[in-house]
Amino acid sequence: MNYDALSDEELVARMVTRDRLALDAIYNRYATLVFSLSVRILSEGMAAEEVTQDAFLSLWRRADHYSVERGRLLSWLLTIARNRAIDELRRHRNIAEQVELPDQARDEPDLEEVSLRRVQIRRALAVLPHLQRQAIELAYYGGMTQQEVADYLQTPLGTIKTRMRLGLQRLRDLLQTGETLGEDVASPMHPMGDSPT
Repeated sequence: MNYDALSDEELVARMVTRDRLALDAIYNRYATLVFSLSVRILSEGMAAEEVTQDAFLSLWRRADHYSVERGRLLSWLLTIARNRAIDELRRHRNIAEQVELPDQARDEPDLEEVSLRRVQIRRALAVLPHLQRQAIELAYYGGMTQQEVADYLQTPLGTIKTRMRLGLQRLRDLLQTGETLGEDVASPMHPMGDSPT
């Protein structure tokens, strides 16, 4: 049987029956993207490898919990990896805080300012047309290259580059002008029916 020809859903169904070849096929299909996201968050290869292995181990253990109605398998894996990587960062930060000298703490960025900026970016992203936002999120939050975004969305690379360029220009304008972004904007990860570019 050619496992590479099977869909994600078919492979996961086989994993529920403890088919290790199905796990190998999923790993070969998505490990690079999961690792890329982990490295982007952690900036350290060995820790990123551990997070990547942990994400696939979690899928292996909980394959029966995956449902296509909740989204694509890659999104599920990326969410697991992102959460594990952030947990790892928090552990390191907590350790660092225990040994950090008081005057070193003053050199750290103001957490309130960083948090406010994240909120502003999230709201600005929510204003973008869906397809621009989708490409930007896959690249920056999903850790994909433009080519990987194009492959994942089955869209020409030139179209993806245009969507990202236009979306980033709009984001920059929104953030530089301080244009008011409402409190009740939808989450940037939630698709909205906006214009196509």
